[in-house]
Amino acid sequence: MSEKTTHFGYQTVPLRSKASRVADVFDSVAARYDVRNDLMSAGMHRIGQHIAFEMSAVMPGQCVVDVAGGTGDMTAKFARRVGPKG
Repeated sequence: MSEKTTHFGYQTVPLRSKASRVADVFDSVAARYDVRNDLMSAGMHRIGQHIAFEMSAVMPGQCVVDVAGGTGDMTAKFARRVGPKG
C-alpha cells in the first residue's frame, strides 16, 4: 500500500510530514510577523485590529473564538476584555 501524500507549496509530500512543515514555516516568521506587518502597512493593520476589536462589542464573561490567531495579539486583547469567566 502506498503512503498518502498531500501538497505543500509546489511539492507533493508525505501526509504525515505536512503538519511539521507548516509549523517550521510559522516558526521561521513568527518572531518578526508583527514587525513586518507594521512596516508593510505603515501601522495601518493595528488600526484595523483596533476597529475590529471595538466593533466586536465583546463584553466581560462572553466567549470568543479567534480562528486565525496569528501571533495572538487580538486573542490577548479579547482575553483581557472577557476576563477570567469569559
